[in-house]
Amino acid sequence: MPVVFRPAAATDAREIARLFQVTSEGASDYIWSQLAGPGQDLLDVGAVRYAREGVDFSYQNCLIAEADGQVIGMMHSYVMRHDPDATPSTDPVLAPYNDMEVPDTLYISSLALHEGWRSQGLGVQFLDRAQQRADALKLNGLSLIDYAENTGARRFYERHGFKIVKTCQIYPHPMIRVTGEAYLMYRA
Repeated sequence: MPVVFRPAAATDAREIARLFQVTSEGASDYIWSQLAGPGQDLLDVGAVRYAREGVDFSYQNCLIAEADGQVIGMMHSYVMRHDPDATPSTDPVLAPYNDMEVPDTLYISSLALHEGWRSQGLGVQFLDRAQQRADALKLNGLSLIDYAENTGARRFYERHGFKIVKTCQIYPHPMIRVTGEAYLMYRA
């Protein structure tokens, strides 16, 4: 079955949020829980977040892979710039990530594929498209954060030229499904 890559549409926001839940190991649910109203479903919060326009966390920064009209994966990325006026997070779960960035790169915040679509070369195709976007924007490469526990993903990124350039300790929280270290990875 052929796979088609296309820019995401606002109507993809719920599926983007669902795939974000796959790759974030609970971090997206944690963030969305901070934004949720009483009794609000976290997936609904994520869908609203990705339906926005003109912000980093928007469907506009997502690339969709679909087969037979069904979304099978997505990549969310945006330009990482150094902001000297940014206020560092004081949230204990998020604060360790305050300086986990490589300025002037295309930051891949999520690359997710549904079960059954992994290990078929689609991740490489997503990376190729990310590199094309970074080149078109005259950025200094690609960056992302991966978790030490996610050895399969780390090996994939290392095979494709990414190097660990910084680490931080993950703050333990019941919603976060990983412990240990997070790695900032960069490919020039």
